Amino acid sequence: MTSLTQTNFIGLRRVSPEKHSFSGVTSKPSFTSRRFSVVAGKFSNKLAGRNLRVAIVGSGPAGGCAAETLAKGGIETFLIERKMDNSKPCGGAIPLCMVGEFDLPLDIIDRRVTKMKMISPSNLAVDIGQTLKPHEYIGMIRREVLDQFLRERASAAGAAIINGLFMKMDIPKQPNAPYILHYTSYDSKTGGAGEKKTLEVDAVIGADGANSRVAKAIGAGDYEYAIAFQERIKIPDDKMKYYENLAEMYVGEDVSPDFYGWVFPKCDHVAVGTGTVTHKSDIKKFQVATRLRARDKILGGKIIRVEAHPIPEHPRPKRVSDRVALVGDAAGYVTKCSGEGIYFAAKSGRMCAEAIVEGSENGKKMIGEEDLRNYLKKWDKKYWPTYKVLDVLQKVFYRSNPAKEAFVEMCGYEYVQKMTFDSYLYKTVAPGNPIEDFKLAMNTFGCLFRSNALRKEMDKLSAHV
Repeated sequence: MTSLTQTNFIGLRRVSPEKHSFSGVTSKPSFTSRRFSVVAGKFSNKLAGRNLRVAIVGSGPAGGCAAETLAKGGIETFLIERKMDNSKPCGGAIPLCMVGEFDLPLDIIDRRVTKMKMISPSNLAVDIGQTLKPHEYIGMIRREVLDQFLRERASAAGAAIINGLFMKMDIPKQPNAPYILHYTSYDSKTGGAGEKKTLEVDAVIGADGANSRVAKAIGAGDYEYAIAFQERIKIPDDKMKYYENLAEMYVGEDVSPDFYGWVFPKCDHVAVGTGTVTHKSDIKKFQVATRLRARDKILGGKIIRVEAHPIPEHPRPKRVSDRVALVGDAAGYVTKCSGEGIYFAAKSGRMCAEAIVEGSENGKKMIGEEDLRNYLKKWDKKYWPTYKVLDVLQKVFYRSNPAKEAFVEMCGYEYVQKMTFDSYLYKTVAPGNPIEDFKLAMNTFGCLFRSNALRKEMDKLSAHV
């Protein structure tokens, strides 16, 4: 798409006054005298006397990683976040590659999970994780801990952190004109009421989640979403020992008709949750069922926190518009089947920021829509196949209890575990073995056939009762 970024025509020109509003301080208009000059035969979009200014709305993994990358790349960076202690109700699992790729310190990882139990509708439990190497694990984190770490690292890199609630933004009507962001600032001086402020920037990254106001501002369109509901439960020490390096996933129409329930270990408690797209009004009923399925292992536990949040089910129709881009949940980067979003949020934030740094030549030039579309091209090329495969798997294996029984049975095969964990831990499509792939296909059909046959027999028995 053609960029709306334009530059000064050749000929005589004078530098215009600039105004920058941040934290309620507006600089005085300054006029710079300059000799008239003739610009050579092509347009120039070099910025005069300042670096590119970019605002990120939302400081989850996507926003935090974007802010750090921008600040290190010479961009004047502003990160706006209302909830500095946000604890989004996700399972909190991160792949091993994220620890190294994003240089995460080990002390922010609560648990290193090396064992996983998949539990079917009939309570058949399958242990997975037998193919993991000694150094491999799934990291379990608390979002409030991870988000704070990434935010503080961005601040150390030079990003300005604004404790504020983004309200709306004015879209520029002229090429290269600034976006004007309106937000309510919350600091120790203004107290609870907050103070209305504005911020002028050259580009905006929307990292403000499923209910993104940035997405609404650019008419990015809607998407289907799931509701995730999670309770943090403090359980007795002897029961916590059971979950020391173990996580559980429950499937069945009782815990969710189209997703799964989970029990994931944290530092001193477990996170018990579930999610659904198709039956949002029944989410609390599904949560009760999840607790019931795990009751013996969490007996005596006390609920210390309750959380709920929307989770996107597919990318938005529009993810880039002029000099505005969406990342993370705001863009819709959560995988089907597994519901994974933390790694993809962080990765999209970084990739978007890298495209801005590159397109602006480290903040020296104005960017245009084509620079942000470079981020989309790289993202879609790298991750779109993963999303499509998991979408198909969800449609096949999450459609009924018999299909879920087949899914859990499939998870018992060592080859399935190896392919699954290799792909999950390192975010690459693991190369398969043609013979094993053929066996897997046959086993899949067999599992589905047996599960449907079981359903028919149960229907017969029910008819005679």
